[in-house]
Parts: sequence; C-alpha cells; structure tokens
Amino acid sequence: MDRILDDARTGPLYLRMPKIAAMVVDAIRYRHQRHYQLHAYVVMPNHVHMLVTPLVEVSKVTQSLKRFTGLEGNRILAHTGPFWQRESYDRLVRDGDEFTKIANYIENNPVKARLAPTAEEFPWTSARPIGNRPQVGNPPHIGVW
Repeated sequence: MDRILDDARTGPLYLRMPKIAAMVVDAIRYRHQRHYQLHAYVVMPNHVHMLVTPLVEVSKVTQSLKRFTGLEGNRILAHTGPFWQRESYDRLVRDGDEFTKIANYIENNPVKARLAPTAEEFPWTSARPIGNRPQVGNPPHIGVW
C-alpha cells in the first residue's frame, strides 16, 4: 500500500494544488503545541504523513485536522461530500532509531516519488526547518490519513 501511495498517481490528487497543500500545512502547523508536538510531516498529492507526539488523544488529532481541512478543501474545490478517506493509520514509535527512520521516510517521500530532487526543495514538508526536532524522549505516534 505504501508503494502505491508513494507513487503519488492514485486516488484524488487535490493535495497537488498549491492552495490546498498550503492550507493543509497551515492546519498541521497550527495544531503544533496545541494537539501535538510536531516532528515531521509531508503533504503528498494524495496523502499526508505526520510524526507527532500527541498532547491529546490521537483520534482527536485526526478528527480535528480532517474536519477542518476537509471543509476548507471542499470550499476551495466547490465540492461537497467526503474529502478524506474515513480510515487513518497510526502507530506507536518504539525508540529513537525507529523515530529517525520514520522521520527520514516522511521527509524523503517526495524524492522517492520523483516530485522533487531533494527533500528540502519540496514545498509541503518539514524538511524545511520547523525548529523542534528531534524530541524523542516520549515516543511519538505516526499518523497517515
């Protein structure tokens, strides 16, 4: 499944639109220190990856992000109905090595999908500094939605 998503050619590609991708990034950053400590993220054309240490229940994190960005995305597109898939995937990160591996995977996702020559050149990623990494003391979660 990761390989299909990473290819960035399947499903709706609304997140490819700069206005929608920027809105999702703003929503992710807005919730930093409110709902989670943000460590890494990427907004791909058809999915989002985040590595966070939650400050509230993970279900509240995904519900809040999906609700706001779904409504706003539909407004931008002049669409109605579901913007995101119902399911989300999250998992506990067990140690610092796994944390580093996942952060690298997230930030290099656009390079692997041939969307940018380097992670830093992709506009919708934390590969551009966000000033709070790494914070591995409390094992974070990763969410894909």
